[in-house]
Amino acid sequence: MKNRFNKINQFLEMPEEITSDKPKITLIGFEELVIENYKNILEYEDIFIKINTYIGAININGFNLKLIQMNKDDIMITGKIDSLDFEANE
Repeated sequence: MKNRFNKINQFLEMPEEITSDKPKITLIGFEELVIENYKNILEYEDIFIKINTYIGAININGFNLKLIQMNKDDIMITGKIDSLDFEANE
C-alpha cells in the first residue's frame, strides 16, 4: 500500500516533506525555529524544549525559549537557540 502512495506522489511530483511523517526543521538565524510534522511536547522550560516526532525526539537548548505558535501541523519556538540534538527511534 505504501509503495502505491509513493508511486502516486512521484507521478504528481509531491515533495516528500508534505507526504511523509518526517519532521521538517527550519532555523532562522539563531532566534527562531519551526518544526513541521511533530507529535507532541515532551518537556518545556525556558532553557530546554524536547519535541517528539514520528522518527524520534528533537532537543532544543538555549535561553528565553518560548513557544510562540503551535497547531496540529507545526510549532514555532523563539529565543536564543544554542544547539539542537536528535534522539532517533530505534
